[in-house]
Amino acid sequence: MKATVAISAILAALIFVWYLVADRITPYTSNVRVKTMVIDIVPEVSGQVAAVAVSNGQVVERGDLLARIDPQPFHLKVDRARAALDLATQSVGAGSAAIEVAVANLSAARINLENVEAQTIRTLELESSGLVSKARGDNARATLDAARSAVVAATADLERVRRELGDEGADNPQIRDAVAALGEAELTLEWAELRAPARGVVVNLDVTNGVFARAGSPLLTFASFEEVWVEAYMKENNIANINIGDPAEISLDLYPGRIFNGVVASITMGASDGTRDSGLPSIPQVSGWMRDPQRFPVRIAMTGYEVGSEAYDVRRMMNGQADVIVYTGENGFLNALGVVWMRLMSVISYAY
Repeated sequence: MKATVAISAILAALIFVWYLVADRITPYTSNVRVKTMVIDIVPEVSGQVAAVAVSNGQVVERGDLLARIDPQPFHLKVDRARAALDLATQSVGAGSAAIEVAVANLSAARINLENVEAQTIRTLELESSGLVSKARGDNARATLDAARSAVVAATADLERVRRELGDEGADNPQIRDAVAALGEAELTLEWAELRAPARGVVVNLDVTNGVFARAGSPLLTFASFEEVWVEAYMKENNIANINIGDPAEISLDLYPGRIFNGVVASITMGASDGTRDSGLPSIPQVSGWMRDPQRFPVRIAMTGYEVGSEAYDVRRMMNGQADVIVYTGENGFLNALGVVWMRLMSVISYAY
């Protein structure tokens, strides 16, 4: 009996010592949420929704049609603008067909540039935080450069066509006004179609045909699959040794028994104390009989989700729960215990 008590006391002491040391060397937390970039799909024009092309939770690819605002009023504006251009060019003895094509090409190039600019800004912000690879950032920059070049080329083509009308045609105020009006009409027609800014899903879909869409007001909520991370809410004594770039392992409650790789992308150096709206991140509360220490968000980028990879189509539910462990050093013994612990907790998640 005494031997059993002694062994139990020794084991308890060893576990306590391991807990104290591991809390700093291999910090672990189950207070984790899966996060993704949430994008409001805001129409640039007003009108009745003529078609909703997706269902709630349907996975779509970048550029896929999400919804279409009734295009008939915008087609009429384009027709009127073309007619006005025809009248203007006839009055100076010039042809308008080439101008119409050039204006349409410029409108399409500008629409594409707006979409690419918005996506590039998000990608570069994530790159600076370490949530996407440098190669992804380089691809975004190259795509942006190409989109800008396309606008420059389309603008130059329009100027070339206008010059071919001759000095009188190019400088004629009626033609210049008609060209600008046609460009604006073509642009609004393009804006009638709302397209996916990235690979992802429309969440909480509550829009149907006939709903009136207002320019500047969010119509759909889109969650990107291209910008996903987990936010681990670590205690202050957990983050003492954590550095950006440290490897991590993640166990998603959605996939019990499965371990995913990650890397520390950033550490938020502040958290809301709940007393006022400070703009600092709020921490999910954990109930218990002891006071929970202050926690701070540590962003973990989930690696291995490149196109074609085995984990590419893994579901990552926004605000889903997970477990995270961070390996802050080369301590083989503690790291090995951490590996065992993560797999044990991942299996246990089958039960809850």
